[in-house]
Amino acid sequence: MRMVALIVRRELGAYFRSPLGFIILSTVLLLDGLLFNAYAMGSEERRSSSVLMLFFYFSSGTTLVASIVISMRLLAEERQTGSAALILSAPVSEAEIVIGKFLSAWIFLAIITVATLYMPLLIFVNGSVTVGQICAGYLGLLVLGAAAVAIGTLGSVLAPNQIVATLLSAGMIGLTVILWWIAHVTSPPLSTASAYADLYMKHFPPFMTGVLSTANVLYYVSVAYLFLQISIRVLEARRWH
Repeated sequence: MRMVALIVRRELGAYFRSPLGFIILSTVLLLDGLLFNAYAMGSEERRSSSVLMLFFYFSSGTTLVASIVISMRLLAEERQTGSAALILSAPVSEAEIVIGKFLSAWIFLAIITVATLYMPLLIFVNGSVTVGQICAGYLGLLVLGAAAVAIGTLGSVLAPNQIVATLLSAGMIGLTVILWWIAHVTSPPLSTASAYADLYMKHFPPFMTGVLSTANVLYYVSVAYLFLQISIRVLEARRWH
């Protein structure tokens, strides 16, 4: 765990020292703010709960995009700059490398996510929502982000550079999102499996309404675990070759 903590501290510091980290932070906050003002608050009268649902709906989209951009540099940057050989030859296991880099990206994403908290709190100015719905929505964003960052970690492990990592991650996340559509154009058992494996429509909407489901949380945790395990195995294979 000591090596994981060192990697997390090193990588998290890199996000705040580089212009990219602040660009991602400011862009996500700007987009969330514009979308919240234009579509959630807007000029049309809506119930407070509906406003909050729309906020989490749009925030989930920016979370997925931010996850791709944040995770693209994790391993691909090391390979692109030629420093991958140094970290692979260091006395640290593949699991520690992957977990450390994943945690740093997810913590940075969590910081960005929590920074948007003032937006749903503005609803209390002219309306009222339950704290439970806010907490459930943010938990949904965090576990959705964890799954997306884990997918992005695999993309970064596979890619030779950050551009390819971005494309791979976007492709894999896009595929998991359209599984819901595939479920509607296929027959059982493929449709059932596709609907359950879908990254968004099956598992995220309950969080927007304040419904906290253990099954949905476990789904996102399982997705993150699966892709991190694949990333570790890929990194092990590359290390031995």
